[in-house]
Amino acid sequence: MGEYNPYRTAPDQSARRNSSGMPAGLFAALVVTLLALLGVGTRYYFYGDLNVIHCLLSLFFSINLLICYWEACLFLKRDYIETRTEYWHRRQRETRRTPAVEFLSTKVPLKQIWSPTLWADVWATYSLFDGSFSDRRTFGFNGDIANGFATPVPTLVLYAAYTVDFLSAVVAGILGVMIFWQWTYVTSVYWVSFFVAKRQCHITRGELYTYIGAMNAPWVLFPLLGLYVSVRLLLDGNYSVLGY
Repeated sequence: MGEYNPYRTAPDQSARRNSSGMPAGLFAALVVTLLALLGVGTRYYFYGDLNVIHCLLSLFFSINLLICYWEACLFLKRDYIETRTEYWHRRQRETRRTPAVEFLSTKVPLKQIWSPTLWADVWATYSLFDGSFSDRRTFGFNGDIANGFATPVPTLVLYAAYTVDFLSAVVAGILGVMIFWQWTYVTSVYWVSFFVAKRQCHITRGELYTYIGAMNAPWVLFPLLGLYVSVRLLLDGNYSVLGY
């Protein structure tokens, strides 16, 4: 794939073959993997064991931290995203390719790898499945911005507490109930708003299941597990639910 250029209109095929850098999707996967392994490895270093629930929630916390950065980019580059969405509409008509796949497979120079302009394309390509992310008046747009700015600190606190139990189990349980319920509720309302607005009429069934269903499901399924863990922390008064 070609080197990333946010202002391109038609990528040069020879440049795509010869460019250097890392595919955007691969970089995102590596960030999530390293963040998750940090928690799992720290627990193993201090306690010499692994716990399935801790591993799953470590993975979720890591995904959410990356998404929070993307959601900050959504706010910071909101004007650019509206313009960029039109580019990807044209690009899709020209190539018949899925813009999200094309963007994630495009090689990005390492000096640009944390650029908000780069990751704004996450939302520009996603807007082809749900136009609310290029419309700042919608629930989806504002709900994601709220997650991006409100949840990084609670995410880090719970990640650390579940890994090295530095926090009272009751306090961790209270914080967990608050944040995990918020994720479950907001994502559920997002799904409802999507169907109420009849946005499903503008995409294929496969796109609906993949990009609207599967890609948002972690913010319901993992938080439901987190709610169970949080209630157990409150009732037990200890971290036994996580194997401590």
